[in-house]
Parts: sequence; structure tokens; C-alpha cells
Amino acid sequence: MTTSKTIKVILKDQAREEYEALSKIVGEQKQKGKTNSEELRLLRSIDRKVAILKYNPAYGQNIPKTLIPKVLDVDNLFRVELTHYWRMLYTIRTNEVEIVSFVLYILDHPTYDKLLGYRGR
Repeated sequence: MTTSKTIKVILKDQAREEYEALSKIVGEQKQKGKTNSEELRLLRSIDRKVAILKYNPAYGQNIPKTLIPKVLDVDNLFRVELTHYWRMLYTIRTNEVEIVSFVLYILDHPTYDKLLGYRGR
């Protein structure tokens, strides 16, 4: 995506808390000499997707407006698939100067299904 606007990615609330908790776990694992774990792969996956969003904010799959939970109070919602069936949900806000992707949630698949009202099989 080529644009003259500044592009930012900001982790908000639950996403920031999840990322910080995951970073702490990975830090402890690295101190113990672990070089490969589910948490480490998930953290790398999040970092890769955030880097992609800094280049292309519309990278994720657009969630239909009818499926956006009212509690989120957003006009648009995108989903990015992460490793181990985790999901990252974000919204895009733009003005004349910048484009900001606000990452709202980083969550596992069952929690994602529950948030968006999907039913199990």
C-alpha cells in the first residue's frame, strides 16, 4: 500500500495486556534456555502481523458489519489469523494525516468464536 499518510499500529486494552503477559512468559522461557515454545511462536506471529499492518493496514479479513459485536463500538473490524488458531482483531481509523490500526483483541479461537457469536458444531 502506497500512501503519504503516517501508518501506526497501537495495541489497546486486552490486546496490550495479552501481549505484555505473553512477552513476560517468553522472557522467562528464554532465561531458562527455551528457544521454541507455543508462546514464543505466538509472540513471533503477532510481531510479524503487526509489521505487516504497519505497511498494509487493510491486510486482515474484513468482518461483516452485521457480525461486529455492539460492545466494541467500531465501524469496521478486521481479523488476522495467528499461529495455533489464535486471532487478532483490529479496527482502522484514518484522518487527513495518518492511518491508525487499533489492535483490540488477541485471543484464542474459542474466545474469538464466543465474542463474535459463532456457534460450535
